[in-house]
Amino acid sequence: MSNAIPERPASSNLQPNLTIVASRYNERYTDALVENCVSELQQILPCATIDIVRVPGAFEIPVTIKAIAQSSQPPTVIIALGVIIQGSTEHASLVGTSVTQALLDLAVATGIPIIHEVLLLNDTQQAEERCIGQTLNRGRESARAAAAMAQLFMDRFLPHHQ
Repeated sequence: MSNAIPERPASSNLQPNLTIVASRYNERYTDALVENCVSELQQILPCATIDIVRVPGAFEIPVTIKAIAQSSQPPTVIIALGVIIQGSTEHASLVGTSVTQALLDLAVATGIPIIHEVLLLNDTQQAEERCIGQTLNRGRESARAAAAMAQLFMDRFLPHHQ
């Protein structure tokens, strides 16, 4: 895993529709991911529309994204945020693998970029570093990736949506 996040892209006047689908489980950390993601998006894409959808846990993220992608006005980019912390069983790994595969399958099937920041972490220290900390903050990283994909898709594949 990278020890740094990409540089912040320049601010843009693009007006993409972005949807964040975030788990409520491990709330302290997922709330921080959402807050950091939204704050970063507001700086990079101040004209973007941001919709936040909260679901119970990481496992519910893909089915919710599928419903959003099939709606009459699907977003330009979807951001998936969640925190899975390893326990003493294989459950966390099974959920993490299932969610990852489902998100990939959905992105390819729908043609909508899905930014995957459903984190599978070893412990709460890693959660602190990646969700609340300043150096490895995956909420900010997801916003930067979403902005880059919105720019790419709106410029090349959806020019009528600008």
